[in-house]
Amino acid sequence: MARVLIVGCGCRGRELARELVAAGHAVRGTTRDPARVPDIEAAGAEAVVADPDRLGTLMPHIEGVTVLCWLLGTVRVADLHGPRLRTLLERLVDTPVRGFLYEAPGEEAFAGGVAAVQEASVTWSIPAEVVEADHTAWPAAVARLL
Repeated sequence: MARVLIVGCGCRGRELARELVAAGHAVRGTTRDPARVPDIEAAGAEAVVADPDRLGTLMPHIEGVTVLCWLLGTVRVADLHGPRLRTLLERLVDTPVRGFLYEAPGEEAFAGGVAAVQEASVTWSIPAEVVEADHTAWPAAVARLL
């Protein structure tokens, strides 16, 4: 059993959470909106309020996490796929996280996110999976990281 943190636990993230919980994994999901906490909990995940644009709110929730899922591909904010993502990946080196799932937006403007994840994977030997918006493939991608 692994603990998985889903950053961006919206509709698709909650679907992934349900599948992972059904497979016996402990799942924690983030939301920026406290009103969404019950939705995440209904999916069987532990809900936490954290903003991926403010890594200081996210880092305390990485404790005990084995795989981090950065499911922000539908969020078209360049920093979340560039500088903020790179900083997060650097900080993960000193945590128990040993797998990283990245939802790529699939747009040329956000290709830096894929490059950052691939570079971190090689530099720090963190297994990584880059996935597209086809969320039906996500559970298998997480399984490869466990």
